[in-house]
Amino acid sequence: MAGRTEEQTAALDKLRMDWGLLNTAVGTGTRLIHNELALRIVAAYAPFGLRSGALSTMVLISANPGCSQSELAREVAMDDSAMVAIIDQLEKRGLAVRSRSTADRRRNTLALTPEGEALMHEMTGRAMEVERPIRDALNAEEQAMLVALLRRAYAAIIATSRD
Repeated sequence: MAGRTEEQTAALDKLRMDWGLLNTAVGTGTRLIHNELALRIVAAYAPFGLRSGALSTMVLISANPGCSQSELAREVAMDDSAMVAIIDQLEKRGLAVRSRSTADRRRNTLALTPEGEALMHEMTGRAMEVERPIRDALNAEEQAMLVALLRRAYAAIIATSRD
C-alpha cells in the first residue's frame, strides 16, 4: 500500500509469521484488533472512572432518546444486569436520567443530562485518538468500507443462533 509509514511497515513486519490454518480466519483478525484496542481504550478512559461500555451506552442514549435499558443491552450484546450497573453508575454521577414511560409505565426511558452529553463528547475524542492509527492507515473510502463490513459481519453473526 502506498503511503505506508515506517512505523506501519515495522508493525506489519512483526505480523509476518505464517498463521497457517488461520490465515483467512475472521475471528483471529478481529480478536487481534479487539485486544489491542481494548488495552488502549481502558487506559484512555481510566481518568473518567466509568465502567466498560459506558461510552457506547451514552452514545446510544444520545442518539436514541427515550430508549430503554433492555433495548440498549440488546443493541450492545450485553447482559441486562451489566447494563443496569452501567445505567446506575451514569445516573448516580448525574450523567443520565431514568424516567417512567408515559406510554408504558412498566418501562423506564433514558436521557443524558447536559453533563452526560459533555462527558460523552470528551470520551469520544479520546476514542478517536485511540483509533487514529487505524484511520491514518486507511483512506476515507477504506474506513467507510471497514465499518460497513464490520457491521454486516456483526449482523450476520447475531442473526444465527448460539446453539
